[in-house]
Amino acid sequence: MKTNPHQKLFVALLILAQAGVCFGQADPASEPSVLAVAKVLPAVANINTERVVKRTVRDPVEDFYAQFFGYNRVRPRQIRQTLQSLGSGFIVDPAGYIVTNQHVVERAADLKIHVTTDDGKTYNAHYITGDDKTDLAFIKIDAETAFPFINLDNISPNLLGQTVIVVGNAVGYGSSISRGVLSAVKRDITVDDTEYKGLVQTDAAINPGNSGGPVIDLSGRLVGISSAKMAFTPQGVPTQGMGFAIPADVVRDSVNQFKKIAEKQGTPKNQPASTADSSASNAGKLFGLQLQDLNQELSDALGYIRGRGVLITAVEPDSPADEAGLERGLVIYRMGKSETNSVKQIEELLRSVQSGAKLEFTVGVIRTGRQTRQLATLSMTAR
Repeated sequence: MKTNPHQKLFVALLILAQAGVCFGQADPASEPSVLAVAKVLPAVANINTERVVKRTVRDPVEDFYAQFFGYNRVRPRQIRQTLQSLGSGFIVDPAGYIVTNQHVVERAADLKIHVTTDDGKTYNAHYITGDDKTDLAFIKIDAETAFPFINLDNISPNLLGQTVIVVGNAVGYGSSISRGVLSAVKRDITVDDTEYKGLVQTDAAINPGNSGGPVIDLSGRLVGISSAKMAFTPQGVPTQGMGFAIPADVVRDSVNQFKKIAEKQGTPKNQPASTADSSASNAGKLFGLQLQDLNQELSDALGYIRGRGVLITAVEPDSPADEAGLERGLVIYRMGKSETNSVKQIEELLRSVQSGAKLEFTVGVIRTGRQTRQLATLSMTAR
């Protein structure tokens, strides 16, 4: 049977049209996961807390005298220690109310909470209330502005096998994404002697710093709040792909109760109505940097050498640090001729620095193993 030339042309055009449709569908910008992340990311916040505690310490030599001679020549000394934690949360109301894990922002009289939103802005926040039983807490950004938020009126149905996305501040890297499926619901587990009940299970990666961040579905609806990762069973058997989240319905009901408490409390005394945290630290005020001590957990998770440097957790847009090319995840190892191994040390070095002063910073990464060094020395002018 002979084919008409017009028929050949029609078939060729049809093939090209179908190919065009395929190419359009392959556009990454139209992928459901990309659209879902873009929808919720503006409402996700990185949370850094700082609390000063007092500890009593004794000289072991004095303990020796007390044990064998029955007296102490010197009284025990008290020292002040700064404890820091890193986590995630997300805004659930345009007024700046954030829900997170209770263990991320456990209440303390002298607790300082710093919140960094996805646009790089950093704010002070204050603790409102929390529930140890559900491991949920409620905090509020101290700023009078409208914030993007995740709507809890339309939550995910949480169906087994559905795709889920974990969003949060994984090991200090803000706005990190991991993807998996919803593996199970109504799980009761015990992690580090802490009991969790009624959780949803996922194989999406949950890392240190993800705690308190949202787990969403491909429509951008809330599945739950990242809460725990089981690295080992109670019998000591290592596990893979076992992360757990507080289900969305529990989060929704808890937030409704937390809002009632917030309404009764009103504006906290001695709390400024609007204070961006750019002036809360010398590093932020002068260079637009938010810093975090590199503790053992963070160093191991990132693969960085222990006991060296200070981690950059956020860079303010259009700041001297941003213009110099600094990014989250890099480490400051030296400032001028001084090694920098703590945030406190950097703050002390910057205490007398005036606007317009130029300082040299040695920044980069030193990794464990072969101790790979990727360092650069750059100059920044204080604003």
